[in-house]
Amino acid sequence: MAPRNKRFKKFWISFLALLVLGGGFFFILYSNTSNVSNGNDPHVTAEIGTVVEKALATGTIEPENEIEIKSKISGVVSRIFADAGDYVRSGDPLIEVSPDPTPLELAEAKRNLERTQSEEKRLARELERMEQLRDRDLVSAQDYEEIEQRYHDVQIRTQINKERLELLESGRITIGETLIESVIRAPIDGFILEKMVDVGEPVVPLTSYQSGTPLMSLAAMEELLFKGTIDEIDVGKVEEGMPVELKIGALPGVTVYGEVSKISLKAKQEDNATVFPVEIRITETNGAVLRAGYSANADIIIERMENVLTIPERVVDIRDGQAYVEIPGDEPGIRLEREVELGLSDAITVQVKNGLEEGEKVLERPTRTLTVR
Repeated sequence: MAPRNKRFKKFWISFLALLVLGGGFFFILYSNTSNVSNGNDPHVTAEIGTVVEKALATGTIEPENEIEIKSKISGVVSRIFADAGDYVRSGDPLIEVSPDPTPLELAEAKRNLERTQSEEKRLARELERMEQLRDRDLVSAQDYEEIEQRYHDVQIRTQINKERLELLESGRITIGETLIESVIRAPIDGFILEKMVDVGEPVVPLTSYQSGTPLMSLAAMEELLFKGTIDEIDVGKVEEGMPVELKIGALPGVTVYGEVSKISLKAKQEDNATVFPVEIRITETNGAVLRAGYSANADIIIERMENVLTIPERVVDIRDGQAYVEIPGDEPGIRLEREVELGLSDAITVQVKNGLEEGEKVLERPTRTLTVR
């Protein structure tokens, strides 16, 4: 029985060895033919198209000139003539600010007027006596002119104090043919973008040492700008005057056109990235109604190539600075590699300068899979 068992064991060892060798041969054969096309590999066709290199800027739509309306007198908002969204012309009334003097300010104004009025009466009597003395040659012309000048000065101060008191009490006075009032009027033609106060709110005046209370913001919406930022990687390619296509977030499907008008010389940090502020003047709205504050993306056209041979960039293999594509061979199942010269790219489509002809097939690159053992 022992010799028979030995023969049986040798048989299974030989069978297993042949199975391993056969598997290895099949693996080598499969590896050698994995780069051979079966004739039905996916492919693309080199065709004539357009390639556009762009730089992306993100930002908002803003008016070129936005004015903040403030008051030069203190008081309380008593009347509002225009609301947000209204169109006003230069000189139209916007807000009336009624003076709201403190009791001390009002009392001082009244006392100052009374004091100057009393002084004016006294100097009037003295000037009358001086005229009588001058007629009898009992006073010099110089003394008379001095009293006369003092009388004219006090008349002016009395008038000033009277006007100040009237302005504190009523909020308006007339000097000659000029009406001075507490109504704030529009300095330019434009739209009211924002109303910042309501009737009854106090107003701090604009002076050389304080900024004053903002009342309204006004802008001429005919001239609009895109203000945003562009990444430092792209800013070196961008120049003033380059055409721009803007996509407005609130207006899907609408393209607005413009041109680069300003590129900042200084970068700033934004979300841990270095960006440069840019301004883009809007030249064509295509009938879209733009509003201040709309968010937008701007595609700055760095270069555009039209009527050039193109292929998808995904089918290109770059090695050692050279570009290669695979094309079908003369015989079925053969893949041939060809070197090509590339041009402009938009990261999806690339221009082919040399190496391919229009209509030629270019094979998709094989999908690589990761084998886990």
